Amino acid sequence: MSIFIIAEVGINHNGDMSICKELIDVAVGASCDAVKFQKRDINEVYTKDFLDSNRESPWGTTQREQKAGLEFSKEEYEEINRYCKEKNIEWFASAWDLNSQIFLQKYNCKFNKIASAMIVYEDLLRMVAKEGKHTFISTGMTTYQDIDNAVRIFREEGCSFELMHTISTYPMNDEIANLKMINTLREKYNCNIGYSGHEVGLAVSYAAAALEITSLERHITISRSMYGSDQSASVEPAGLRILVGAVRKIEKALGDGIKRVIDAEALIAKNLRQHLS
Repeated sequence: MSIFIIAEVGINHNGDMSICKELIDVAVGASCDAVKFQKRDINEVYTKDFLDSNRESPWGTTQREQKAGLEFSKEEYEEINRYCKEKNIEWFASAWDLNSQIFLQKYNCKFNKIASAMIVYEDLLRMVAKEGKHTFISTGMTTYQDIDNAVRIFREEGCSFELMHTISTYPMNDEIANLKMINTLREKYNCNIGYSGHEVGLAVSYAAAALEITSLERHITISRSMYGSDQSASVEPAGLRILVGAVRKIEKALGDGIKRVIDAEALIAKNLRQHLS
């Protein structure tokens, strides 16, 4: 089974549809399998006091203006849906509240995503699981108890899922990647395991691919110097093309683990061992 590669646009579009389409084009050009977004009802996710607090941004001087500036409208999601169909790439989004999940249901996306921050939100887990769509569940900032509960809910609802090993720092330092957790999660939960990476660079993602993950998610950006909290942990267009190409090579190189002498080796062995015959 080929690794399912997800280009996480998230909020790196900065509320600009032209940037969003450019990022979708980047994902298509790199042969990613899907693009992913994030959807929030800011009045549900944040308190009024927080939204009214100060924050300088391209949209104004409050947290509300900044958060609202990063959210796409229904019309803009209609355009995302249309554009992704035109470009023949799957899209889906991680909802951060129940209203947002209900909003996303109308698009009938093939997949769902539970963000690490939301894995403790039982009502959301249950709503998503009841939809029955294959769901990627990130495990950053979690305890085994949190993961146990999420797995229980999805299995109770008969909804297919895979866990994604994640370290929720932005960017993530390579030395805390703890990639051996991929095998730990696979053995503990007897399910497919993916990797959602927030590191700078590509080497850690290559290593994750070699550990036989079933999905790989990386944030993408036009430039890491752009405004936004996720930009520095994202992969630029050239890097994304390199990443996808390398992952596909790694998949082929892993082989099937069965020892055999291939025809090309047999000829070489005959030559190198001629003095032994």
